[in-house]
Amino acid sequence: MRSSTRTKRKLGSTKKGRQPRAVALAEIKDDLSRYLRLAVDEEIVITRHGRPAGILIGFESEEDWFEYRLEHHPEFLRRVAEARAALRHGQGTRLEDIAI
Repeated sequence: MRSSTRTKRKLGSTKKGRQPRAVALAEIKDDLSRYLRLAVDEEIVITRHGRPAGILIGFESEEDWFEYRLEHHPEFLRRVAEARAALRHGQGTRLEDIAI
């Protein structure tokens, strides 16, 4: 369970459908801590010579960092895909069938 009452921003999304903020690399380097704070609520696209070069994603908590790592871990993603495929083929256990 999340410790924060704020609505979790899904990575890859922005507030209210807005475009991510684009900021030049030189500006990021001059005030990185400010942009890290902003990145908790919105993705910051880092540009080099006016072209996207990377993205800055902030984490509100260590739990957010853990979830990000888990959601992008290849082994975890493979196991989720296998479990979904098994369920589509009628394999698996329904929650209603688990005795607690």
